[in-house]
Amino acid sequence: MAFIADILLAAGALAAGFYCFILSRRLRKFTDLEHGIGGAIAVLSVQVDDLSKALKQAEQASTASSNSLEAKYLKADAVAKRLEILIASLHDLPEAPRPAPTIDPFFVREPATPEEAV
Repeated sequence: MAFIADILLAAGALAAGFYCFILSRRLRKFTDLEHGIGGAIAVLSVQVDDLSKALKQAEQASTASSNSLEAKYLKADAVAKRLEILIASLHDLPEAPRPAPTIDPFFVREPATPEEAV
């Protein structure tokens, strides 16, 4: 009976060893930097760095655009207030005299009467 238990124990140890061997080969392929998940993680890490740089550049550009737009808005607001004052001051001016009707320099013949048309 002890002999059978020893054989089963040795078979179990061999099976566990074979399982560990297969598992180590799979893990080696899994963490390979060129073809496995390790390579994908390395590529994604580089892409995240590139995206964070692009995000910083976009943030700087948007800040600069915002500052420029705000300055232009303030300038336009000041000009609009000045135009309002100028338009309000035009209401105080007297009305300009209306120009005399112009005479047409071309001769226009009177339409013929029905008696002359016959």
